[in-house]
Amino acid sequence: MEFAEFVDRHVETIAPLEKEGALAYWEAATTGDEEKFDRYSELLIELERIYTNAEDFEYVKGVRESGKLKDEELVRTADLLYLRYLGNQVDPALLEKMVELGSIVENKLQVYRAEVDGKRMTSNEVNRALRESTDSDYRRRVWEASKRVGSVVEKDIMKLVALRNESARHLGYENYYVMSVELNEQSEEQLLRIFEELDALTKEPFLAMKNELDAELASSYGIDSKEMRPWHYHDPFFQEAPVTQMIALDRFYKDADPVELARTFFGSIGMEVGDILSASDLYEREGKNPHAFCTDIDREGDIRVLANMKDDNYWMETILHELGHGVYDKYIARELPYLLRMYTHICLTEASAMYFGRLSQDPVWMRHALGLEENEVEELSVAVRRSLRMKQLIFARWCQTMFHFERELYRNPDQDLNKLWWDVVERCQFITRPEGRDEPDWASKIHMVISPVYYHNYMLGELFASQLQRYVVAEVLKGSGDHADIYGRAEVGRFFMEKFYGPGNTTDWLSHVERVTGEPLTARHYARQFVEEAR
Repeated sequence: MEFAEFVDRHVETIAPLEKEGALAYWEAATTGDEEKFDRYSELLIELERIYTNAEDFEYVKGVRESGKLKDEELVRTADLLYLRYLGNQVDPALLEKMVELGSIVENKLQVYRAEVDGKRMTSNEVNRALRESTDSDYRRRVWEASKRVGSVVEKDIMKLVALRNESARHLGYENYYVMSVELNEQSEEQLLRIFEELDALTKEPFLAMKNELDAELASSYGIDSKEMRPWHYHDPFFQEAPVTQMIALDRFYKDADPVELARTFFGSIGMEVGDILSASDLYEREGKNPHAFCTDIDREGDIRVLANMKDDNYWMETILHELGHGVYDKYIARELPYLLRMYTHICLTEASAMYFGRLSQDPVWMRHALGLEENEVEELSVAVRRSLRMKQLIFARWCQTMFHFERELYRNPDQDLNKLWWDVVERCQFITRPEGRDEPDWASKIHMVISPVYYHNYMLGELFASQLQRYVVAEVLKGSGDHADIYGRAEVGRFFMEKFYGPGNTTDWLSHVERVTGEPLTARHYARQFVEEAR
């Protein structure tokens, strides 16, 4: 049998299943209906079973190692199929357990609502309370209520971790963490080098910034800086920049429509997103997933965003971010074979999302989008640049927490994870742990379940977003520096659509980075943009 025939037959089998599974997940996420989660779980298990076929795996492995494939697209397809099959060469019953348990835990996390003083609170309401309340005791109760879901799902997550590690050891890997990064064309050593470099680059600037921030926040609560605890920041994990007087941007988006602002902007650079938005579910309701994501249903153009929109900066950034994923999916060349008709790597679709998400805090972009006067832009510039630097430093340190904790979770799941979490948080984010607290706060982070061994890709995405920014300025717009006015610039849209998105998954991600920007992935541009300016 020719390999091309094998691929065609394989696609005929998996494409309908993937589409049905994507639709089932969409229904589950938009409703919180347990039966719909069960249906999604069934379809995912059916799909995963296909990749447990040992004979097909050996065939793909043999073709890949034979060196007989000459067509570049088939060579790349063989590489991708090999990695996909390799990860599933375990007992099908074990895979089924992991899928079913993962679906159960995700549903519990999705439908959970914090309860404070007898009132159930959505995630938006929790975040609003942490942004606005100056009552330390109330903030603590809200924060603790948001973390209580950790106790609800902890035991199930630990079962899931054990199953994941069992599957990895069966395939000869030390643990699930190592297996996951290698099956995604990365290496643990590579990631350690990057995160060590980032740690050295960001530690001192972050500490200097945080000391100033703590003093400002503490003053608003009427406490001493030494009394600052996790609930004194403006989100449950201190992963985002607090909205202080110096960096408050919500007022600019109050009574605006972020969805329409985003639609108009993308259209101005030649990327039409009306079809994506019309297929999306954008507003909050009971039972719906409280977070946001973008999904490509069928690799044929059915692309959707789930969000819970409000008229503030957070959701302005979020819709730009999610549409950054959406346009990547939309503008991959449709003539590519199905298996190559997707983004090159998860960290690169994150880079696209982050590049566009940052615009919500770009004064020049805000001038176009919101019709601001030139003097307003000038007044905003210094504060907004400070805001974006603060955001990036805070996020970089938060990513350090997730990277190191999750790596240790899979290396030694039997250790005291509650203590480990706060050890890592204190080391990476310099937040004082709550006295006497021994709760599974780590388990309240939904990514532990739905996107395991993923978070480092957000940081890689930020690095590449800065690299893209530098390339756009220097090569597309023929300018200088790190800032550019891209609103209405069709040439920027063409660059993304043709050079970045169009090739799909025709090469490995590191090669694509160099193909797009002319240089390997580097932290240099990110450091210049956010770290050096913060010194």
